[in-house]
Amino acid sequence: MCLAAFALNAHPRFPLVLAANRDEFFARPAAAMDWWADEPDLLAGRDLTAGGSWFGLTRSGRLALLTNVREPGRNDAAAPSRGALVTDWLRSKAPLADFAAQQLPAGHNGFNLIAADVASNTWHWLSNRAAAPQQLGPGLHALSNAALDTPWPKTTGLRTALADALAQAADAPALIEQLLAALADDSTAPDTALPDTGVGLERERLLSPRFIRIPPGPGAAVYGTRCSTVLVREADGATWVVERSVTANGEPLPRREHRLPRWPV
Repeated sequence: MCLAAFALNAHPRFPLVLAANRDEFFARPAAAMDWWADEPDLLAGRDLTAGGSWFGLTRSGRLALLTNVREPGRNDAAAPSRGALVTDWLRSKAPLADFAAQQLPAGHNGFNLIAADVASNTWHWLSNRAAAPQQLGPGLHALSNAALDTPWPKTTGLRTALADALAQAADAPALIEQLLAALADDSTAPDTALPDTGVGLERERLLSPRFIRIPPGPGAAVYGTRCSTVLVREADGATWVVERSVTANGEPLPRREHRLPRWPV
């Protein structure tokens, strides 16, 4: 993922709500979110180049979400794929506090990892660009390609949209549709609000919308938002996971919807 907002115990009916966009090169092959045939406990998208994922969960209540840290001056093209960090947590048998306290693997480019054990209502933000893991309490958080809750226009905008959706939602389907609409916002932020991450002003503009499309020229995008994911968990444990994806030409792919009558199972 490259943009996410999530609400933890911030609404009496919806104790967990998450909305996120994945930005990636369209040439990099990936499988849509589904239960993995070789690991049927795991629901996730799959990077078909390195085998990891950007977002996933397990039937028992583990959840992981990954974003990269934008720091072009420190990028190592030979570094291992960060997607393995998602599956590392989902496959781990360790308690979350122990997993968070472990030495993070060396050699990765900058990353943020949100790791959760929904069964125990425990959440951590981990990053190899932060001094220590941070346990997260109730409230709304947003994350992009910088530290947790860094006030970029896209993160503050999505967090506000999440708060508005929670205030207005009549039911889970309505909440999902409102959040998918918020994730599809392709408005460019004003120059005065843009961060300076070392990629130049024009690139900052292109990366500033919630929904990104960067074409090599007229026609298809070479890089951009490939999928939008919304997870809504109700107070009784009923959970919806919806993924909407597009092609490089902007054409919608079949929408993926997974409903768990009770989660964790």
